[in-house]
Parts: sequence; C-alpha cells; structure tokens
Amino acid sequence: MMTSVDTDLMRVLADPLRMRIVTLLAHETLCTTHLVEETGARQTNLSNHLKVLRDAGVVDTEPCGRFTYYKLRPDVIAALAGQFGELAERARAAADRKRSCP
Repeated sequence: MMTSVDTDLMRVLADPLRMRIVTLLAHETLCTTHLVEETGARQTNLSNHLKVLRDAGVVDTEPCGRFTYYKLRPDVIAALAGQFGELAERARAAADRKRSCP
C-alpha cells in the first residue's frame, strides 16, 4: 500500500504565518488579541488564516466571553507526523533499490 502525505494539510501549514500560529498554539491556548501581539499580523489577516486552520481541522475554538480562544488539535499534527514517519521508513527500506532505465 502506497503511503501518501496529506497534501491539503501540507498546503495549509506551508504558509509561514499559519505555521507561526500553529507553533504558538503548541505552547498555549491563545485568543486573537494574543496572536496579533505575538505575530505582528493585522487582525483581519490573522482571522483569515485562523479560518483556514479551523476549516482544515488543525485548530479548535473555545468561546470565552467576547473573545474566542484557539487551541491546536495535536491529533491532526500527530497524524501528519505519522505519515511522514511512514514515508521515511519506506525511503530507508528502498535505499538500495534502483529501477533500471529502459
């Protein structure tokens, strides 16, 4: 069975600001205000990136009064890491195999 990495999730995480958000949320649950302070991004831009992360299932939201807190879904990150781990194992196993040219 061929192992493939979730390319849609890879595209979501390929954006530097989204990856920064994910890295920050790996340390603690934060609201938009905190994320604006930490990243220096404009609130509207940050909200758009958070929507992409929510839609991809990477983050969950938690309403708290007039604020919305965001937290990382570690299971999604772990699944992606597992896919890369399987890919690395296949590459190790295939290191000595070479297809001959016709």
